[in-house]
Formats: sequence, C-alpha cells, structure tokens
Amino acid sequence: MIDWKKKLTSRKFWAAVCNFVAMLVVAFGGSEQTAVQITGIIMAGATVIAYIIAEGLVDAANAAVVEYEVPPDEEEPEE
Repeated sequence: MIDWKKKLTSRKFWAAVCNFVAMLVVAFGGSEQTAVQITGIIMAGATVIAYIIAEGLVDAANAAVVEYEVPPDEEEPEE
C-alpha cells in the first residue's frame, strides 16, 4: 500500500513529476519557457500540499497529547 502522506511530501517525487511534465511539454512541441513555467507552477503547488499535510500531522499529534491536571495535595485530617 502506498503511503500517500509520505509520497506527497517527498521532494524527489515532485522533482520526478516536474521532470516528466516538462519533457512531455517539450516532446509535444511546447517551448522550453513554457516547460519551465509549468514546472514552477507544479513546484509551487507541491510546496502548498506538503505544508498542508505537515501542518495537519503536527495538529493531529498535538491533539493526541492529553494534558492532565494534577490535583492539589489533600491535607491530612487533624486528629
């Protein structure tokens, strides 16, 4: 099973996606400038996706931490 959280936050994954798309653009007759612009847009989107996932994981980890209030020491009854 693919760990999509890990995959979508991987810089190597996004670099591979950008390279693939850029090569497709050039192969189908697009200019190099167009390929660079599309690559920039993909990387900007990847940055946003990685940030959202990372913040979600941090928020989930913080929500799992339960704060316990320590009760004050009870005074012993006097005899």
